[in-house]
Amino acid sequence: MNEQITARPAREPELRVVPMPSDTNPSGDIFGGWVMAQVDLAGGIVAMRRARGRVATVAVNAFSFRQPISVGDVVSFYVDVVKAGRTSVTVDVLVIAERHPEHPITVKVTEATLTYVALDSQGNKRELPPA
Repeated sequence: MNEQITARPAREPELRVVPMPSDTNPSGDIFGGWVMAQVDLAGGIVAMRRARGRVATVAVNAFSFRQPISVGDVVSFYVDVVKAGRTSVTVDVLVIAERHPEHPITVKVTEATLTYVALDSQGNKRELPPA
């Protein structure tokens, strides 16, 4: 697969992890489900911050795997709020892998859009506070 080198965003990521051998499929690539879980964690951090409290994932609106992720890649998750409704927050998550430390390159590996709903302490939907 041809790696498209990309620039890393100027800001800090919401989450940065290094996948381990236990996170691989039989081909040696990182499981898509592992990537999806990390995307959900990163998106949830930003959604909780915007909602100022508990949130739950209600939709995975889009998810595109652009490049495989390998053991040892430094994987960074950048999150932007794209919409805040009455009770929900929609975020875009950009996933970048830094690989080959001897000759470093940075590639976009995944893009996703997720929607979270704000919840009260009983697990009921609640309104978002003002921004």
